[in-house]
Amino acid sequence: MSAPAPTTTTTAAPRIVIAGAGPAAQALVRQLDLARFAGTITVLSSRDDAPEDLLELALLPQVSVRFGQPASHIDAAHRTVTTADGMEFAYDHLVIATGSAPVAAPVEGAEQCLSYSTIDDAAPIAEAVGAVTRELGRRPLGILVGTGAAAGQAEAVLRARGVRPVRTTARPAAVVPGTSAFGLAASAVIFEDGSSMSGDLVVLAEDRVSLDGLAAGAGLRTAATGGIVISQDFRTSVPGIWAIGDAAAFDGVRLGLLVAAASAAGACATQLLTAVAGAAPAVAAPALQAAA
Repeated sequence: MSAPAPTTTTTAAPRIVIAGAGPAAQALVRQLDLARFAGTITVLSSRDDAPEDLLELALLPQVSVRFGQPASHIDAAHRTVTTADGMEFAYDHLVIATGSAPVAAPVEGAEQCLSYSTIDDAAPIAEAVGAVTRELGRRPLGILVGTGAAAGQAEAVLRARGVRPVRTTARPAAVVPGTSAFGLAASAVIFEDGSSMSGDLVVLAEDRVSLDGLAAGAGLRTAATGGIVISQDFRTSVPGIWAIGDAAAFDGVRLGLLVAAASAAGACATQLLTAVAGAAPAVAAPALQAAA
């Protein structure tokens, strides 16, 4: 009598799919890599080009970046994501990080001035303000365009850095190039009626809307003001689906206005790894509160 064949038990590696490839998605991949996540990570990018940051992530052994293949449909019941070109990816956990978009068309010349849309923009604005201050040898005068929460945060950042902000709620028709030696070539705005405002720098902090259409189509709960509703541990209303970055909303506010992308990614990665391990989520210190 021959001995029975030995039996082997194999456990499939956990699969995380990330819909989106912006700063929040990239930060999440880095955090999962630092934590030595043992499964696979698939990043679905809407970009046809391959920026350096994404290429670096694509070199990680457990990461697959699909350039030019944005997620177009989620089958939450079967835990699959279909891309715009018909590719289907199965997931154990799906993270939606589709970001946000401006409500209005770009202002002419906007690329020549500073912009504020999330907390992550505070650092580059502070650096630019420092350069302006050193060049002028005095306290700068800033023209701030915007009406919403982002404009309020931008004003606080400017004041904290010594700028005298002059805020306008009227949307300009164009940003006027300046003559700064340090490269930030915008110091005035012109309105539709021909009037203008001049200063030492211009900051646009215009309204943005969360790109939550993918989530809404899958039946996820969205906020009345836009954005995928998440709990403090980044979970959405559908099991197995999470949201991070500007696509998400907590208490009706875009997540990018509440938490820096790197901090949110670190907290979300911890929750994901806990879920992958099959442990109960931590409730003593909510992830979003810790990140903030």
